[in-house]
Amino acid sequence: MQGPRLIFAGTPTFAVPALSALIAADWTVVAVYTQPDRPAGRGRKTASGPVKQVALDAGIPVLQPPTLKSAEALEEMQALTPDLMVVAAYGLILPATILACPRLGCLNIHASLLPRWRGAAPIQRAIAAGDEYTGISLMHMEQGLDTGPVYATQRTRIGPRETGGSLHDRLAAIGAKLLLDSLPAICEQALTAQPQDHDAATYASKLDKQEAMIDWRRSALEIDRQIRAFEPWPVAQTHCQGETLRIWEASPLGAGAEAIPSDLLPGTVLGSNSEGIEVATGAGVLRIERLQTPGKRPISAADYARAHAVDGILLG
Repeated sequence: MQGPRLIFAGTPTFAVPALSALIAADWTVVAVYTQPDRPAGRGRKTASGPVKQVALDAGIPVLQPPTLKSAEALEEMQALTPDLMVVAAYGLILPATILACPRLGCLNIHASLLPRWRGAAPIQRAIAAGDEYTGISLMHMEQGLDTGPVYATQRTRIGPRETGGSLHDRLAAIGAKLLLDSLPAICEQALTAQPQDHDAATYASKLDKQEAMIDWRRSALEIDRQIRAFEPWPVAQTHCQGETLRIWEASPLGAGAEAIPSDLLPGTVLGSNSEGIEVATGAGVLRIERLQTPGKRPISAADYARAHAVDGILLG
């Protein structure tokens, strides 16, 4: 007897482990929905997302409608007679007609412990906020933004040097395992989704490049979290002697400001050594360890300091 008929919807690398896990476990994936191919890279050549290639390699039909709000999109999905739609970072809004199309509805793999960090950038917001834990939620989708009831969660500690990139990869793998562990009970309707506490919800707004600029009046701990959260995109940055430096790695050397002379402005370079460039902040010292100048590859901050007179200059 054939198992439940699944549709998978996802586009970027975060969704790849979940789709690959379904394929490896022989679940019946009747179609993969992914966003239309778009220009990418410096040459702006049309490129497809990572999920599309995984589907094509597995011989699964790929559908790339520009919107799911049309009657044609609904008819196309209805013809697939799906039992469940699994969604992971798809990137298109699912209207009510689509949400109701699969017999068991739509299941979202969300990268936070809902109701905390609903929205587009839960991984980065959790790091930037200094959260000790985050995780994955398997949510039954409804029309509200990540407001649906939750079938299962898996919690994980955020490491002290965790970046947006490393946490993204870990959560993608955790999501794939949680999906496989929970899917049989969900499809058999043996697992009941629990309503979220809407009063406890927080919102993870989409990342904006303008947020990348470092405000040196903030504490060393806060700036460190910003730098880690914004790696690999949009990458924290600061102005330095007429050019913009992208800051890839740094470490806070202290939370208190007692070691910094009171007449020094936040952003003042206190000195440099073989470990990096030390900068005064609103509270404590931040050591920049890896940076990038415009058009160049990232280098160690120590190498940059050897080639530039940075001691005593003001960043920002």
